[in-house]
Amino acid sequence: MPNIAVKTLSGKSAGKVDIDESVFGIEPNGPVMHQVVTAQLAARRQGTHSTKTRSEVRGGGAKPWKQKGTGRARAGSSRSPIWVGGGVAHGPKPRNYAQRTNKKMIKLALRSALSDRFAEDKVRVVDGWSFDAPSTKTAATALDALGVSGKVLIVVSRDDGAAVLSFRNLPDAFVLAADQLNTYDVLANDWIVFTKDNLPGSSADESASEEA
Repeated sequence: MPNIAVKTLSGKSAGKVDIDESVFGIEPNGPVMHQVVTAQLAARRQGTHSTKTRSEVRGGGAKPWKQKGTGRARAGSSRSPIWVGGGVAHGPKPRNYAQRTNKKMIKLALRSALSDRFAEDKVRVVDGWSFDAPSTKTAATALDALGVSGKVLIVVSRDDGAAVLSFRNLPDAFVLAADQLNTYDVLANDWIVFTKDNLPGSSADESASEEA
């Protein structure tokens, strides 16, 4: 079974941990990742946009001029879509943009994204976020010691409050709870940093899930 090195916050070696090939070692499925990410971004849209149709625009109740004899085109309302100040034809209305995506596709897309990052050696594992107190300076030093740069996804446990407070002020660090790991955030960041306990597919991760 393949493994990955575990580092301390100072960048020193802390052993190795086995990884699940079904999570980090599959051939990435590009079309599935694309569909799942598209659905994720669509679900984030509020869908509150709205325009007024000719029946909703105020005014226009009287016929602008008589039907015949003026030499101009006939008009029944000054709120027609072709008039300035008129309603909008075929404009946007409030709607729900959410797309239905089955669970198998969501899981495959996440495993594909993780496998892609692992194949590029963009995954790091630390033995734990042992912050005595929240410290942005300590968090930045830890990332430098791990050799990561650019946009970094920090995966934490729900009880890692000090880590969340430490990383959240770093402009290129994005903190995410382990149970919220998703395809878009994996692909949107250059690096992913897990702790040994929340590494997907690891024995420690499985035992933690059983206890929960």
